[in-house]
Amino acid sequence: MVMTSSSVQTAAGFVYDQLRKKIFEKALVSGQRLPEVAIAKELQVSRTPVREALRRLENEGLVQIIPGWGACLASPTRQEIIDTYEVREELEIMAIRKAAKHITPLQLCRLQEQIDAEHETFVNRNLESYLTVNDNFHIIIAESSGNNTLVGYIKNILSRTFVQMIFFESFFDFDTNPSLEEHIIILEALKNHDEAESVRLIREHLRLSMEGLKTK
Repeated sequence: MVMTSSSVQTAAGFVYDQLRKKIFEKALVSGQRLPEVAIAKELQVSRTPVREALRRLENEGLVQIIPGWGACLASPTRQEIIDTYEVREELEIMAIRKAAKHITPLQLCRLQEQIDAEHETFVNRNLESYLTVNDNFHIIIAESSGNNTLVGYIKNILSRTFVQMIFFESFFDFDTNPSLEEHIIILEALKNHDEAESVRLIREHLRLSMEGLKTK
């Protein structure tokens, strides 16, 4: 049977969804090899859609493809995580300093909406939704700074920490969400336009977030 381009795309989407689901459910571990032949056999597809799905996951930073060796899940090192959070802290402190002065009632409402959504996603134990909502909270603060260049840098660094948290976030081990209360008090500081307190809280929040990642 000859597969058309549309059927290959459909199969590639299926493989992509299945692999991504396994990653977020932690059925696959950081650094694990992803052999095309085995995946194709397991999902009953040809190698072509598997290859396309792996390339898509590579573009998202979830997979590494090494020529002549094959694909494996990304495997951020402890030092890479430390370096990333060091940069993230400086960017987010800059953003929250400005946000404390300029944040609007609408932006404060949007932050509250993310806190409400964060509680719901944690209760449902949906890691992907949880990480997305968490990022949205920080992006809204960045947007409240009024500096679009800074927003772009923060979105970029968040995409890096998003991948790191997929593999090493340990919030499933807790009965309550450890970051929710931190977000609540950050919001209160922003409501009060308290720049010094906002900076102190975001620095502490990011430190605890990094220390909570389960890395080797």
